[in-house]
Amino acid sequence: MSHYGNTPQDPYGQSGQNPYGQQPDYSQQQPAYYGGIGQQPPKKGFFGALFDFGFNTFITPMVVKVVYVIGLVAMVLAFFVLLVGAFSQDAMSGIAVLILGPIVLLLYLCLFRMMLEFYVAVVRMSEDIHERLPRS
Repeated sequence: MSHYGNTPQDPYGQSGQNPYGQQPDYSQQQPAYYGGIGQQPPKKGFFGALFDFGFNTFITPMVVKVVYVIGLVAMVLAFFVLLVGAFSQDAMSGIAVLILGPIVLLLYLCLFRMMLEFYVAVVRMSEDIHERLPRS
């Protein structure tokens, strides 16, 4: 006799009940919130953060975009100055800078970007830690 398609019979004679009882339904439960974050202090503007002598407000996230653009422009200008200087020496130096210069420029740009990302990550970690600390 085939049992294919039928519900299997329990060999121990127990009914199909859960031996652990009914499991709670977690789908409607509210998520738990940790860290009693009270009211946030009002955010200061650029100059308010710049002249915050208590160092309670970080300025790095506000200026990192501007610093990145300034660094990018400075690197491109340095590349062109180096290119003009190399071509003024002789054509082979100019061609070498023309070929290798963009590679070096991209390398320095990547390193500069990673440095700025590191600074922003440290500031964000510090902000997160300060938010989670209990307020006295």
